[in-house]
Amino acid sequence: MRHFLTLKDLSSQELKQLIKRAIELKQMHKADEVYEPMKNKVLAMIFEKSSTRTRVSFESAMIQFGGGSIFLSPNDTQLGRGEPVEDSARVISSMVDMVMIRTFEHEKVQQFAHYSSVPVINALTDDYHPCQLLADMQTYYEHRGSIEGKTVTWVGDGNNMCHSYINAAEQFGFKLNIATPIGYEPKADIVAESKATLSLYNSVEEAVVASDLVVTDVWASMGQEEEQKKRERAFADFQVTDKVMAFANEDALFMHCLPAHRGEEVAASVIDGKQSVVWDEAENRLHAQKALVEFLHLNN
Repeated sequence: MRHFLTLKDLSSQELKQLIKRAIELKQMHKADEVYEPMKNKVLAMIFEKSSTRTRVSFESAMIQFGGGSIFLSPNDTQLGRGEPVEDSARVISSMVDMVMIRTFEHEKVQQFAHYSSVPVINALTDDYHPCQLLADMQTYYEHRGSIEGKTVTWVGDGNNMCHSYINAAEQFGFKLNIATPIGYEPKADIVAESKATLSLYNSVEEAVVASDLVVTDVWASMGQEEEQKKRERAFADFQVTDKVMAFANEDALFMHCLPAHRGEEVAASVIDGKQSVVWDEAENRLHAQKALVEFLHLNN
């Protein structure tokens, strides 16, 4: 059974083909071409963490593909609390054709996939956010062509997005600079296991020099709200501003997975400026995930 829990679940070649397919599906959608490979198929969407883009993109993908989806909120399921994860996996997967999970512990998605009889998609855990990276890679390709050999700089927390960028650097062949405050570096084991060209910095301006893409995220992720004030102090020098972008290459792009806090991790002039591609990036969640759903449907 093929699942998509991290970018490493697909080969480098499969991922590159997926990005090209996402662009094709986007063109077909814009041309109002009806294509329904998931007709009469059902996607179960299990949300233990809420989200705007994830829910809208996956639901829209299934409708456009001729299928349907079932939204299960934290009130509708109790993964690992009211019922063991393996029991939920066996039951839910017996009734649907694919499962998407957005939760906290990455181990929970791994355990669910182990006992599932249908493909499982990781729509975000505390450790990884691979679906967002598909959209990011598609967006870069659309604007600048292949990202292979380019330099990407991650600014901010060494979080799930940062971990997925580490995987992407290996799978798509780009150099990754990571700029974090001391104490907020990505997990050491994820860095150690990576075959990518990685450089860790505690200075934004040093890291961003000669970058082709600059990416950031909120300072406090979902579930870390109580750390907000502490993080505001720690990350004060890690805002992506026009001054920071000036260190990058002239044609560098800016990305953010959203929601964004203008005046915190990014200046309004950057996210709303000419180098920002965040709106294309957000829309591409739909198209990249359609390519992913199609791939898992055809390869299982």
